[in-house]
Amino acid sequence: MVADPAVLPPAQEFSRPAGTLRYTDRGHGPTVVCVHGNPTWSFYYRNVVTALSGDHRVIVPDHLGMGRSDTPSAERYSYDLSARVDDLGALLDHLAVGVDDPATLIVHDWGGPIALAWATRNPERVGRLVLCNTAAFPRLAGHPLPWLLRPVRVPVLGELLVQGANAFVRGTLRLGVRRRRLSAVVRRGYLAPYRSWRDRRGVLAFVRDIPDGPSGATHRILEETGANLHRLADRPALLIWGLRDPVLTPAYLAEWRRRLPSAETHEIADAGHLVLEDAAESVPLIAAFMARTRVRDGVT
Repeated sequence: MVADPAVLPPAQEFSRPAGTLRYTDRGHGPTVVCVHGNPTWSFYYRNVVTALSGDHRVIVPDHLGMGRSDTPSAERYSYDLSARVDDLGALLDHLAVGVDDPATLIVHDWGGPIALAWATRNPERVGRLVLCNTAAFPRLAGHPLPWLLRPVRVPVLGELLVQGANAFVRGTLRLGVRRRRLSAVVRRGYLAPYRSWRDRRGVLAFVRDIPDGPSGATHRILEETGANLHRLADRPALLIWGLRDPVLTPAYLAEWRRRLPSAETHEIADAGHLVLEDAAESVPLIAAFMARTRVRDGVT
């Protein structure tokens, strides 16, 4: 399925009520959990796995409906933020992540709201943060839903665009990198799980779960997470941001810097939303940060 199986080990399985969640678990040492967003999957972190698994245990789940995990029907699974947070929490409990030694979270896009909702509820299990073009609080005032996302939320049209034409995945691969086009091999890796109408159900649901106003369960989770981010403010944190992201703009980076004033920040002026893919320096920056900030019992 993937472009280079050598850099992404065979998936392990974890059963959830709605279906089987699959994840990479590679290496030994301090635990790192990488959480992807939409419409990527664990393939997004393949270079992180390679770089860190020599002296870390690196865990990378695929959300239900994404990557190698099952794609349950809408009747069996809600495909909302609450369900995603529950899935991640259940997996991390199953793997005892952060129980003996605090774990590092590396997040991108929707991985931020999912992982940081869990983290703010379990701050004692988190030792470090790496945040890449993500958010974990409600949409900023004065920043309406980007025009790129609006057609996907229109009934029927959204299904035709996302589940029929696979336009959201293909568009992200084109617009998410700004330095260069992705190679055909890498594009095939990202496209591999999303081969049919049914396979793209989770991609559509992620976009439609973005709150359109201050109401609903997902907005409440974002409010709760944002209000509790102070519980993580003393953790070593690294912000890596592609400034040419049309959705998570530099204003979101500024908000993170306000909330995590001690965070190390790397702005990459010519990189886009898929910053780990677009900017080759991103993974070495993460590896260097990990080497500088060894964590034991929450102390660096």
